[in-house]
Amino acid sequence: MRPHGMASTPSAGDITPAVLAIGRPDFPDVLIDTLRRQAGVGHCMVFALSRAGAAHCLLDAGNIPIGGDLGAAYAGQFHQSDPNRDALFEGEGRAPLVLPAFAPRMYGARYRKMFFVDSGIVDKCATAIWVDDTCFYVNFYRIAVQGRFSDAQRARLQAIAPAISASVARHFQHSPAATTEQSLAALFATRAPLASLTPREQDVCRRILSGFSSEAISQALGISLHSTLTYRKRAYERLGISSQSELFAIVLRLLAGPRGLN
Repeated sequence: MRPHGMASTPSAGDITPAVLAIGRPDFPDVLIDTLRRQAGVGHCMVFALSRAGAAHCLLDAGNIPIGGDLGAAYAGQFHQSDPNRDALFEGEGRAPLVLPAFAPRMYGARYRKMFFVDSGIVDKCATAIWVDDTCFYVNFYRIAVQGRFSDAQRARLQAIAPAISASVARHFQHSPAATTEQSLAALFATRAPLASLTPREQDVCRRILSGFSSEAISQALGISLHSTLTYRKRAYERLGISSQSELFAIVLRLLAGPRGLN
């Protein structure tokens, strides 16, 4: 026990609230609040990356108004050009990773414009952890009005990052209270045969499962109706099915199985 009056170690912080919120619907709000108090984080985004090449945004919380658009763009194509990608896949294992320090020159022109110039992001730290075939990639951002992370904030993040990434992974693996969208994202990112679909095929199938019409899917993804129908046909062929009901049957079987969303 810490002697009375002694402050907690500055570099360790206190992430107890986030740990206790694992599995609860308010986990994203508690997580960003904890990160703000402990290290001045303005925004947090979590992605699930699979060896098969798929990516999904599982969490988007904080002060970036276009965070949802950034998450969709990253999951759709930009994850393939992330300069941290090699470090993520080379570091595969159970131990949490702390990614290299942010530097704008690490990123290509299109990536840099969308994710840093247009969004106002001026600094970033990241951590990741592998669980089975899924990498949970956790990103911490600061925007222009906040300025860059101070040395003390960066040190604090490095200290708490392993526990944060482990908490995030546990939440999205085991949370029965996760939203439908989060549950589907985790399922498509981690479980065969859904994880074998291409990212765009997964986008279409997830929206089918969420009740979107083909026309609504086209509008949501910014693609033509013909493209939507083509992606649906290819996905069904890859899964060996021919109808929406069979797609639902696959998801229900996976959810009912002994591993659930593990």
